[in-house]
Amino acid sequence: MKFLLLPALCVAMFGATVQAAQAAAVTYDIEPTHTYPSFEADHMGLSYWRGKLNKSAGTIVYDKATGAGSVEVQMDLASIDFGLDAMNNWATGKDFFNVEKNPTATFKGRFDGAKGGVPSQVVGELTLNGKTQPMTLTVHQLKCMPHPMHKRDFCGADASGSFNREAFGLSAGKDWGFKMDVNLRIQVEAVARP
Repeated sequence: MKFLLLPALCVAMFGATVQAAQAAAVTYDIEPTHTYPSFEADHMGLSYWRGKLNKSAGTIVYDKATGAGSVEVQMDLASIDFGLDAMNNWATGKDFFNVEKNPTATFKGRFDGAKGGVPSQVVGELTLNGKTQPMTLTVHQLKCMPHPMHKRDFCGADASGSFNREAFGLSAGKDWGFKMDVNLRIQVEAVARP
């Protein structure tokens, strides 16, 4: 009888271990009032235009013990803010983002290169203007702590990468000497689901 119980006990313990490992990954909802993806783009080699997106949403799945997880951030292109209304109107219009046709940009990726539970990068894809291209973000900072008001786990991070906007069919200004590379920085805060 003892020999019959031992395999059953091992199976039960292994199942509990697997469940505990799976439960270690927590889903966090992005806090839109603390998450403003920003960017900088060349202006004819003279200067850099900088702006941000005022509305975003998404989720992060993160295992603090292993550093594994994933990110999905949806950016509302109609909320683009250069600090100049005329530029905002042009960028959201049919000659550039055409937000009526493509209202959002999305970055999806998985954490990679973790050391001490903190990933060094997010390897994924950016979807913009109806096209999807590979993109990797470098993680500059990631920290979690108890949220002082929600009393749930709370994480924040800062990550950046770059992309060539021409690869997304956004080549406006190229003939005037505009460089096509755009730097994207995503600073994000997210609260664990209850």
